[in-house]
Amino acid sequence: MTEINYNSPAEIKVFLEKNKLQINKKFGQNFLLNPGVRHALVSALEAKAGESVWEIGPGIGAMTGLLLEKGLLVRAFEIDYGYINILSELFCNKENLTLIKGDVLKTWQQQPPSNYLLGNLPYNIAATLLADLIINRCFFKRMVVTVQREVALRMRAVAGSADYSSFSLICASAYNVKPLMLIKSGSFYPKPNVDSQGVLLELKDEQPNLPSCFFPLVKSLFSTRRKTIKNNLGVFLSLNTGLVSEVLKHCNLDGNLRAEELSFDDFKRLAATIENM
Repeated sequence: MTEINYNSPAEIKVFLEKNKLQINKKFGQNFLLNPGVRHALVSALEAKAGESVWEIGPGIGAMTGLLLEKGLLVRAFEIDYGYINILSELFCNKENLTLIKGDVLKTWQQQPPSNYLLGNLPYNIAATLLADLIINRCFFKRMVVTVQREVALRMRAVAGSADYSSFSLICASAYNVKPLMLIKSGSFYPKPNVDSQGVLLELKDEQPNLPSCFFPLVKSLFSTRRKTIKNNLGVFLSLNTGLVSEVLKHCNLDGNLRAEELSFDDFKRLAATIENM
């Protein structure tokens, strides 16, 4: 099989047509053309030869090849079976590559753990996948992901900011989130409608001991952002107004605040109080 020029949209198009492959918008297939950005993302992982890494959405192998060249043990999750066949042919002599067929949201639970994750994440599943991994305590030492710029802002937003959300708290519960490079839409083929952002997530040295209701509480209080925490807590606690007042009093929180005004520690304290009661 002819090698692919991953930097050329014209040559990628020809390659896809020759191999009767489609670009499926449903799967969020956009190929990163900029070689400097690709190398920078792989370098940000800081993974050493012989270590294992999960790659999400390898596509036609631009990042996969770089990971394999570093001697990493790559477990690549690909939903498109046409691309699976291409990857199998392109890297047929690479014993350090394992291809996982199907939707990563349904397949990751069956895979052995790894210290590293790299992914040019499809826009439609990025937040869902990362939240799913974190909530289910599937932790990585370092994750380097490319996501929609809007998602990147939510990942590292703090209380009181417009981008602060339940997803911000989910990320902050386990990781220190750091922005990498801004990737303009023209760096991809096909060109998406929005810019992307590289993001580094470094696992915190100590994981906070979170009450079991922490994540359900966070999602519930952000579910209707315009309502006060008193009203949202009422729904979460099955309209037990007496318990709502008791919880708020114990946490020394004003019930007229909204979820975006509460810090991580505020949510943790609320969850602990509810669990104890």
